[in-house]
Amino acid sequence: GEAGRRSAARTDTGRRVGTERPAGPTGTLHLLETLRAAARHQHRRGRRAGRLLLAPEDLRVAINEGRESNQVLFCVDASGSMAASRRMREVKTAILSLLTDAYQRRDKVGLVTFRGGGAELTLPPTGSVEVAVARLRDLAAGGRTPLAEALTRVAEVVRVEAVRDPRRRPLLILVTDGRATHGADALGRAHRAAAALRRTGLSSVVVDCETGRFRMGLARRLAELLGGVHVPVGEVNAAALTTVARHAVGAA
Repeated sequence: GEAGRRSAARTDTGRRVGTERPAGPTGTLHLLETLRAAARHQHRRGRRAGRLLLAPEDLRVAINEGRESNQVLFCVDASGSMAASRRMREVKTAILSLLTDAYQRRDKVGLVTFRGGGAELTLPPTGSVEVAVARLRDLAAGGRTPLAEALTRVAEVVRVEAVRDPRRRPLLILVTDGRATHGADALGRAHRAAAALRRTGLSSVVVDCETGRFRMGLARRLAELLGGVHVPVGEVNAAALTTVARHAVGAA
C-alpha cells in the first residue's frame, strides 16, 4: 500500500515481520536469510571451501508491515426516497470531518451522489478541505433513485483512480436504503451492478438508512451482493458516518 498513517498493511517501510522470495525485481534484500537459504545447498553445489555459492533461488526480501493511506469513496443516495436534504448536510459534515485529518494520514476522500436519472462524481478524491468545501457547497437532492447507475459510476471512478494512484487502497461507503426506482428493471440492474463491483475486489460498507416499522431489507441484500459490511443506522448523522468510515478503513 501507499505509505500513510491509517490502516495496517504491507508497505515499503515499517516494522520487518518476515521474509519471502521476491516476486519481481523489487524489494529490500534480507542478507541474513539469503545466506541461510544458500547455506543448506552448499554441499549439493559442490562447495568444499572458499566463498558461499549463491543461486537466484536463495534470494530473500524483507516483508515490512507499516501503515497505509486509503481512498474513501462515499456514494450517497440524494434522491427523494429518503430525507435527502438533511442527509446530504450530514454527509458533507462527515466528509469534512474525515478530511481534517486526511493530510496527516495521507488519505483521500471522494463523493459520488445519485438522483434523478444518473450519478455524479461530486467530489473527486482529494485530501484538501478547501477543495471539498468549494465542491460541496450546493448539492441538489430529490427525484428518482438510479442505484444501478451509481454503482456503475463508482466502478468507473475506482478504475480511473487505480491508474492514477495504484498503491492507495479504495474503500466504498454506500449510503442508501437499497431502493432503486429509475429505469426498467431498476432493482435487478442495481443488483447485477453490485455483483460486478464485488468481482473487482473493492472493499465496501453499506450504511443502511431504511426507516419505518416494516422494512424490506434491500440495503442488507445489497451488502451481500457487494460482499461488504452492512451497518444499519436508520437516521443518518455525521458522527455515525465518520465513525463507520474510520472503523472501516482501520479494519480493511
